[in-house]
Amino acid sequence: MTGPLAPERLVPPTPGQLRRLLAAERLRPRKALGQNFLTDAAALDAIVAAAELVPGDRVVEVGPGLGVLTRRLLAAGAEVLAVELDPRLAAYLRRELGGAPGFELIEADALSLHPRECFPGEDFKLVANIPYHITSPLLHAFLEGDRPPLLAVLLVQAEVAARVAAAPGQMSYLSVFVQNVAEAEIVEHVDAAAFEPQPEVDSAILRLRRRASPQVPVGPGREPFYRLVQAGFRQRRKQLHNALGRELPVPRTTLADAFAVCGIDSERRAQTLSLDEWDCLTGHLAPLLGNQTASDD
Repeated sequence: MTGPLAPERLVPPTPGQLRRLLAAERLRPRKALGQNFLTDAAALDAIVAAAELVPGDRVVEVGPGLGVLTRRLLAAGAEVLAVELDPRLAAYLRRELGGAPGFELIEADALSLHPRECFPGEDFKLVANIPYHITSPLLHAFLEGDRPPLLAVLLVQAEVAARVAAAPGQMSYLSVFVQNVAEAEIVEHVDAAAFEPQPEVDSAILRLRRRASPQVPVGPGREPFYRLVQAGFRQRRKQLHNALGRELPVPRTTLADAFAVCGIDSERRAQTLSLDEWDCLTGHLAPLLGNQTASDD
């Protein structure tokens, strides 16, 4: 029998082969867990290339599934910490890849895994084909705090990738949150036909490169920054002076002064502001915002 990383085992199964494999293993894709298995070799190649791997890189992979991406990461010389929630797939991965050099499996919910628990004291990369429904919470879990990944390459819903990588004019709370920590870019679009079963929408490979220094660093300044940005996007259709005036306990005259100092037209809307502008407003309004935080939009 060939080894787990033999060249022929790096080729992903066709949709038909995957269906037969699942049947043989008595597995069924679980919609509740967002299990859509990637069967397209070109998409796998693009993900691995985007991760810019060198031998010895430490990689966290969320939702490895049947291990088609995992094998590629290991073959590139990475040490892979795979986090799989489904016990059936975890058992399959232990049998298939348990002896592969550099492979470690944790059977757990990735949202409960703190980045400080991943390769303690070492930089790591986050590379994964993740379930659509955990994209936002996963980004918050891994990007918040003082140990975000050096690089994240994630296969996500195309619409969400566009939101994350948006420029001022199309920004959202999620794009501001992510871009505060990382430079975001869409590497490639992936058609729904690349998966089995096929999702209802297309996907995209999103690459996040950690900034040398966040726009707003970890510390007491983060809470008022988040609160201000959330307030602006909670009423995104309103002009800033109205949106912030209604959402924040800040006198209108103070808001007007902050807009003037930061060179921001108060009739603009939240989606048009850059990180620099949000940071400037936070610097002037933070003492009045307190510590209360709101929910993500």
